[in-house]
Amino acid sequence: MQFWPWALFLLFVGGMLAIDLGVLHRDAHEVSRKEALIWTGFVMSAAIIFNVGVFLFKGTDAGIEWTTGYLIEQALSVDNVFVFLLLFGAFKVPAAYQHRVLFWGVLGALVMRAILIAFAGVLIHSLHFVIYLFGAFLIFTGIRFLREKESHTPDLEHNRLVRFARRFFPVTEGYEGQRLFVKRNGVRFMTPLMLVLILIESTDLVFAVDSIPAIYAVTDDPFIVFTSNIFAILGLRSLYFVLAGYLAGLKYLKPGLAGVLTFVGAKMLLVDVYKIHPLVSLAAIIAILSVAFVASVRARDSEEPAGISGSVDANPA
Repeated sequence: MQFWPWALFLLFVGGMLAIDLGVLHRDAHEVSRKEALIWTGFVMSAAIIFNVGVFLFKGTDAGIEWTTGYLIEQALSVDNVFVFLLLFGAFKVPAAYQHRVLFWGVLGALVMRAILIAFAGVLIHSLHFVIYLFGAFLIFTGIRFLREKESHTPDLEHNRLVRFARRFFPVTEGYEGQRLFVKRNGVRFMTPLMLVLILIESTDLVFAVDSIPAIYAVTDDPFIVFTSNIFAILGLRSLYFVLAGYLAGLKYLKPGLAGVLTFVGAKMLLVDVYKIHPLVSLAAIIAILSVAFVASVRARDSEEPAGISGSVDANPA
């Protein structure tokens, strides 16, 4: 395995994060939709250029696998946006501090995803039967998505993770700017912003358990799995600020994601019986997501004349 592509990619990711936090968002401010659209466009353009590089250096099949994996990760990451919306609303996080907590959340997610991807890869290569377990799990998750009712605001007072964190640090009554910890009279306090970060990291762990097996259904190349996953995560912050006001109107989003998970789960279960070509997988996933989006838009348009609006405030705080 060549290490220079990994080194170059990690340098690129580090540079992106440094520019984002150290230059564009050095001072806390409310992220406008225009700003979020520009950053989203930049990350997606970088992903497309990288994908072209995969086509050129690793071949057509690898390039299609990368595209398919990226689309899967982008689609599944939309569920993270719902969670951000709920947590920011429940904790009344000021709009100016939302980007900072998402930055640290994404940074933690990058490390966590790298560990989980490596662990899943070792399992699949050393214990082949694990791929059937992953496939069955994805189909089960798809069915769960179909049966899952609309998300509700989390019960923070009874959340085990929040209660566990409060055992170690007292929590300040309000926000202390964009700081995660403060010291008062020699005692270190945790701010509500740190609680939000802990919950964001814990929910990403749950979503990673779904998304990482899904991408291993497309390819077993660790470089493709890792880079497509990380590109999707890099754009997650700006995706929140772009989509937060529109997601509630996508009525058939959950069924669409359920269809994607069920398809890749079935592909895993059939891996030793019939190998589905990467181009067929890509076409199937694009078709599922397109149908879900078009159906959602049509349903929203038909409901709006009756006085039902599918949008929500992009700033829940």
